[in-house]
Amino acid sequence: MSARVTTKPHEIVERALALSRADGCVVIADEQSTANLRWAGNSLTTNGVTRGRTLTVIATVDGVEGTASGVVSRSAVTVDELESLVRAAEDAARGAGPAEDAQPLVTGVAESPEFTEAPAETSSAVFADFAPALGEAFARARAGGRELYGFANHELVSSYLGTSTGLRLRHDQPNGTLELNAKSPDRTRSAWAGRSTRDFKDVDPAALDAELAVRLGWAERRLELPAGRYETLLPPTAVADLLIYQLWSASGRDAAEGRTVFSRPGGGTRAGERLTGLPLSLRSDPNEPGLESAPFVIAHSSGGDRSVFDNGLPLTATDWVREGELNRLTTSRHSAALSGLPVAPAIDNLILDGGGDRSLEEMVSATGRGLLLTCLWYIREVDPATLLLTGLTRDGVYLVEDGEVVGEVNNFRFNESPVDLLGRATEAGRTEKTLPREWGDWFTRAAMPTLRVPDFHMSSVSQGV
Repeated sequence: MSARVTTKPHEIVERALALSRADGCVVIADEQSTANLRWAGNSLTTNGVTRGRTLTVIATVDGVEGTASGVVSRSAVTVDELESLVRAAEDAARGAGPAEDAQPLVTGVAESPEFTEAPAETSSAVFADFAPALGEAFARARAGGRELYGFANHELVSSYLGTSTGLRLRHDQPNGTLELNAKSPDRTRSAWAGRSTRDFKDVDPAALDAELAVRLGWAERRLELPAGRYETLLPPTAVADLLIYQLWSASGRDAAEGRTVFSRPGGGTRAGERLTGLPLSLRSDPNEPGLESAPFVIAHSSGGDRSVFDNGLPLTATDWVREGELNRLTTSRHSAALSGLPVAPAIDNLILDGGGDRSLEEMVSATGRGLLLTCLWYIREVDPATLLLTGLTRDGVYLVEDGEVVGEVNNFRFNESPVDLLGRATEAGRTEKTLPREWGDWFTRAAMPTLRVPDFHMSSVSQGV
C-alpha cells in the first residue's frame, strides 16, 4: 500500500491490523491538534497551533499458561515505520508473561459511521469571538488599575480504534480551558478564575474580569486568622479537585483487597453504605450535555482498574454515589470478576448533583461567619486508608461575616478527606460546569455545586499567595 493512501488515520489502523501476526490486535490512532493564546500584563504574548499523531499497537499472544499482551506507542509514525511498530508490540507480548487482566477482546459493538472520515481539527479560528472580547477585557482592566495574566488552550483529539475482532470506533474529543489571573500593580493582591469549554463560545472574558475585580477589591482589607476549623464555602472548582481525586481512588479491586477508604472493615467493600446525609449523587455520563466524553473504553495501557483488553467496551451513565449511598467503584472486566463487583470502567467526566439551587453568592449571603475559598492546589495524599489529603489554598481566602465578605485572610494548609467531607457537608448549592485548578491538565469535564462544610480543617497557616 502506498504512502499516499495510508496517511489517513483509519487507513493507518487498517494497515497495522493487516500487518499483525498476533492472535489478537488493537490499534489506536490519536490525531491531536491544539491552538492556544497566552497573555501577561494586559497584552497578548504568544499564540500557536500544533498538530500531531500518536499510534498505539496492542498485541495479544495466546500461550499454554495464558494470554500475554504487548503495548507500544510512538509519535509521528511513518508508513515505512508501521511494520516495525507492529512487530515491536508482538515481540513485547511474546517476551511478557501471561497478562493478569487477560480477557477476550471486545466484540459486537456497532461501527462508528464516521470512522473513515478525516479527523476533526482545531485552529486559531476557535478564538474568533473570544480574542476580541479578551482585548476589551484588557482595556477595562488597565483602566481599573489591574493586570491580567493567563492562557486559553483548545485541543481536539480524534481517536480511531480498530481491533482484530472487527471493532471500528471513532471519537472526537474537544477540550478547552481558560485560566485568568488578575493582580494589583504592586502584586500584593491576586485573584484567579478558570473555565472549561468545548468551543470558547460560552466563556465571557468581561464577566470573568468583573468577578476578579470584585475579589481584588475584597483583598484591599487584609486580616490574619489562625489555623483551626472554620465553616467554609468550597466553590465548584475546589469541590471538583477533591472529588476527582476521590474518583481516582475508587478502585474496586483495591477496596476489595482492604487497601482504601472504600474497604469494609472485616472484608469486602463499602458499596451500599451511606456516605452522607445530603441527597448527593456523584456520577459520570459520556452523554452529559456540555461535558460529553468517549462512549467506549480507550485504554492505551493496563493498570489498576483499566485494561487494554477492554478497548471498545461501551460506557454508560454510572452513579458512583447515588442519593448519598456508595453505589459503584471503578472496575475493569477483570477486576470486577476478582472483586465480585459490577463492571464499571472510569468515564472521563464527573458531576455532583446535590439538589440545591442557590448560587455561590446566595450561599455567602446566608453565612453568619465563615471562610470563602477560591481554589486549592498542591494536593497530595497523606493516608490512603482514610483518603486524607493535604494541600494549600491559593489566590484568595475571604472572611464572610453577616452575609458579606469583609476582607481577605491569609492562606492555609488543609487536611481533609473528600469522603469524610461529603459526610459533614450541610448544604450543596447549584451544580455548574467548572474547571479544577489542580487537576485541570488531566481532567477538565466536571460540574459541581458549592459545598458548605461547618468545620473544614485548616491545619496550619501558609505564606503562599
